[in-house]
Amino acid sequence: MHTIKLRTNKRAEFLDITSQVEEKVREVAKGICLVFCPHTTAGLTINENADPDVQKDILAHLEKMVPEQGRFRHAEGNSDAHIKSSLLGFSLQIIIDQGKLVLGTWQGVYFCEFDGPRSRNVFIKIIADK
Repeated sequence: MHTIKLRTNKRAEFLDITSQVEEKVREVAKGICLVFCPHTTAGLTINENADPDVQKDILAHLEKMVPEQGRFRHAEGNSDAHIKSSLLGFSLQIIIDQGKLVLGTWQGVYFCEFDGPRSRNVFIKIIADK
């Protein structure tokens, strides 16, 4: 298992971690890469990495759907972050072929922060084909 250590700078942001994940799979000819986020107020997604406005749009609409200042019972004040994390999810499975992630032309792997700034980890587990 590999760990990617991250530091987020804003309460809500997307960090492109594609190259960091790709670095971990280079030595595997074929298999599956599992990417796991062990945090309840952050998530993972695969989405467009050509236009940064896509991430801004996703964040803006998530905020519209689940505003930070909602009527929540959770006393810590970050229920919106828990909900947004649940909506996006905490794990990804990506095919590895010829030592590379199999992603679409415009796709990238993103860590999605909803309760930052914080220090975060992402775990990578590679299952190689025999």
